[in-house]
Amino acid sequence: MMVKINGRPETLPQKVLTLEELVAGMGLNPERLVIEHNLEIVPREAWPGIRIQGNDNIEIVSFVGGG
Repeated sequence: MMVKINGRPETLPQKVLTLEELVAGMGLNPERLVIEHNLEIVPREAWPGIRIQGNDNIEIVSFVGGG
């Protein structure tokens, strides 16, 4: 399935169905992320219920602490 992640075309395996599964499959720490799905920011608790469809646009922003 073809989607755009952070502006780049990506092919996802068919087994990736939700935003939660996408984050887990990418090995990202969900506590440090914000996800925009088709121009809408999605609260973390809603990720399991948001199904990814072909041609979706997903932006993943990671917060990094520093000093």
